Amino acid sequence: MGASFSSCVCDGDGTPLRPRLGDIPESCVALVLMYLDPPDICKLARLNRVFRDASSADFIWESKLPLNYKFIVEKALKDVSVEELGKRDIYARLCRPNSFDNGTKEIWLDKRTGGVCLAISSQALRITGIDDRRYWSRISTEESRFHTVAYLQQIWWLEVEDDVDFQFPPGKYSVFFRLQLGRSSKRLGRRVCKTDDIHGWDIKPVKFQLTTSDGQRAVSQSHLDNPGHWVLYHAGNFVSKSPNDLMKIKFSLTQIDCTHTKGGLCVDSVFICNSDLKKEV
Repeated sequence: MGASFSSCVCDGDGTPLRPRLGDIPESCVALVLMYLDPPDICKLARLNRVFRDASSADFIWESKLPLNYKFIVEKALKDVSVEELGKRDIYARLCRPNSFDNGTKEIWLDKRTGGVCLAISSQALRITGIDDRRYWSRISTEESRFHTVAYLQQIWWLEVEDDVDFQFPPGKYSVFFRLQLGRSSKRLGRRVCKTDDIHGWDIKPVKFQLTTSDGQRAVSQSHLDNPGHWVLYHAGNFVSKSPNDLMKIKFSLTQIDCTHTKGGLCVDSVFICNSDLKKEV
């Protein structure tokens, strides 16, 4: 090590030379990279061979992965063995949307924080009257990550609910319903939104509820508005304390005041994500 360092700081005639980035030991570079966010690690890996090799160290990426990443891998990457991939490769695979449950759910990690995001398609939700074409229809659209949404023409009793069992890493999580008033489509290459069926949402608010298997509960109400735009409506928050325990999350959207009908609503999906990641979904 000493001889190598001496050759780096002096040339043949004894003139001092400045140390180069390539002279830093790979182990030291890896220890520094461990304290950076994943996007910054990937940027520095382009500097030279030492940084590139150091950036692939398993201990760096294991510190970025959720504590229960093996559970997530088993859910989302069933064709992959954890032992066959390095931790950097596992992190990269999990940062892409990974579908499971017959394509009705997706899970991914936020690239910067490693926070867990879970999306549940309208196809997986329990929707009252969904099989009755007088009330609901399935619509194909590019505006959904699942390429389909449930569209409500008109109904007296609105009830959309579901539950999910999952091991959530420790942290605070938020649940959102992704909804839109109006039916959007493409016409001559331009986006248009049909609003003829929209009615009843200004009379009474929609009620959102959230409960967990460990006794947490949240209730909120909101008038649906902003026709022609997808909106994330906040259903509530919950806290996960143990990464190894399955937690059942129940959530619902209801408007069951039968004094009036309501219609013109698109239901896309439900998002569950770390509370600071709303802008990412």
